[in-house]
Amino acid sequence: MKKYFMAVLFMATIAITAQDDTIDEPKWSAGRPDGHAPISVMGDHMHGKGEWMFSYRYMYMNMDELKQGSDDASFDDALADYTITPTTMPMNMHMLGAMYAPSDKITLMAMANYLSMEMDHLTQTGGTFTTEASGFGDIQLAILYKFFNKNQQTIHGQLGFSLPTGSITESDVTPASTPNEVELPYPMQLGSGTFDTNLALTYLGQRESFSWGSQLKGVFRFGENDREYRYGNRYSLNNWFAVKASNWLSFSARLEGLIVGEIEGVDPNLMPMMVITADTNNSGGTYINSGIGANTYISKGALKNLRFGVELGYPLYQDLNGIQLKNKETLTLGAQYSF
Repeated sequence: MKKYFMAVLFMATIAITAQDDTIDEPKWSAGRPDGHAPISVMGDHMHGKGEWMFSYRYMYMNMDELKQGSDDASFDDALADYTITPTTMPMNMHMLGAMYAPSDKITLMAMANYLSMEMDHLTQTGGTFTTEASGFGDIQLAILYKFFNKNQQTIHGQLGFSLPTGSITESDVTPASTPNEVELPYPMQLGSGTFDTNLALTYLGQRESFSWGSQLKGVFRFGENDREYRYGNRYSLNNWFAVKASNWLSFSARLEGLIVGEIEGVDPNLMPMMVITADTNNSGGTYINSGIGANTYISKGALKNLRFGVELGYPLYQDLNGIQLKNKETLTLGAQYSF
């Protein structure tokens, strides 16, 4: 926690100090293809008074094979201690967002999502089976406050809350439960079950042909849900750089450091020694993620202020607690329209 707040102070100091130089330069502008962060970054920008923006994002994330700590692990390694191991888990997420600015200093944001995922398994006896879950996840609400916008640089803070609208009781049939459904392990649930707080600080800078940004974010979870556990806190530092190739196209590169805490508590309906995903010791870890993307922006005509973005992400480093499925590729596509 101390390191998180020190990082916030460090970012704020750099940004505030930057406004002392070249005061006559224009303000940071969103009206260019690199005026928004890569499409995978949320809460990266603000809007002018009275402006609305609606967005849609689609994200595909794949988890495949196992990792124990920072080393690759085999399915036999997992099956030496557990009856079942997952082998792969693809997930699809559809996100709808809305932003509105009642003033130049404040922007309100809301986001809802729909998830569908499946997990393939391997048993000690060599059998295989698949479980599935789908539905709406938790609703995100936030307020963004702009501290300054000078010298082609801007910084804003975010205070957000996550409402536990996503299910934490998703169930499916397994070979051992046939024909009855049983509750699925933690990664297959749609929500957190807790009221979570999101804090973020975002710094943006621009020059004529390129831009950059950095976002420090924390997700803090309090209490326990109805299944007597809570997910671990999340701390991330996202950094990106974008080059404006033309008035309508830009390309970006992103690097993220991410720390995810272990699940605290235990769901009494799960059997931790049955499958690795039901054991809370196999949760959380440290990640370094990368992304390469492109953004397009329409600056005039009937579709003015319409944006499209795409980003392909891939982990560069993973150090996981216990033994877990390792993250693989992530694809994010999105469209944003403001008026």
